[in-house]
Amino acid sequence: VHIARPEPDFVGYEVGPQYIRDTRADELKREHKQLRQYVANLIQRNITSDGLLIEGGTVEMLIEEAKKLKIDMIISGNHKHGFLYNAFIGSVSSEIIKRSKIPVLLVPLEK
Repeated sequence: VHIARPEPDFVGYEVGPQYIRDTRADELKREHKQLRQYVANLIQRNITSDGLLIEGGTVEMLIEEAKKLKIDMIISGNHKHGFLYNAFIGSVSSEIIKRSKIPVLLVPLEK
């Protein structure tokens, strides 16, 4: 499951200018293509896999979908950030760990 961040300009009833919608559509297409490539790579290695792209609030949506799909484990990539970033912005990984009743495996990601 890949949760795509919601576009703040689309919150509410306004749909925004066409160029913003086009840019966002292109971003979602790229993310979906990359997800399909990940799934194909796993399938080539005989790992049963499926990909799902959803737009929404990252942590809440991930946990909700994990419950719906009755998954056994959440595997999440983890970027290392500095103290100030984590203090003011927070960490998606730490929020997943705090809120999930499902086991979580964090995988370090290179920048």
